[in-house]
Amino acid sequence: MALSGKLSVEVTVQTPAAKYFNIFITQFHKLQNICERILEGNMHEGDNWHVPHSVKNWTLIVDGKPIKLKEKIEAIDKENKSITYNLFDGDISKNYKVFKFFFQVFEKSDGGATAKFTIEYEKINENVEAPYGFMEFFDKGAKEVDSYLLKA
Repeated sequence: MALSGKLSVEVTVQTPAAKYFNIFITQFHKLQNICERILEGNMHEGDNWHVPHSVKNWTLIVDGKPIKLKEKIEAIDKENKSITYNLFDGDISKNYKVFKFFFQVFEKSDGGATAKFTIEYEKINENVEAPYGFMEFFDKGAKEVDSYLLKA
């Protein structure tokens, strides 16, 4: 059984790609008020939610259980509407040596978009399950963000 892996989920949204991507680079702090499975988010290091290397604390519901972790943005590519995140410490570090997720938004011809979430991970041992619960977390959260933006 491999210790490293990659999981991905794509979610079709009605919000235009630029508007959808924008909430992640200018209003990331609002996700805790939009997404039911984000219980709490706050700054740990830094003073700006939207720049690489600022560290945030998060409490999320994944697989029906609360988990705590830290997150930092490693890279933002505005032209390609993509962001690379590193998740670490807390409950993540109990099971994974490496846990990165990549978020990208693609424009669709109908005016909507596709939001793609990809996790690259390395488990601490073979007894740890792949992080399938995060795929459901991202799927549901992407739809909640879309709903919020359509009402805005």
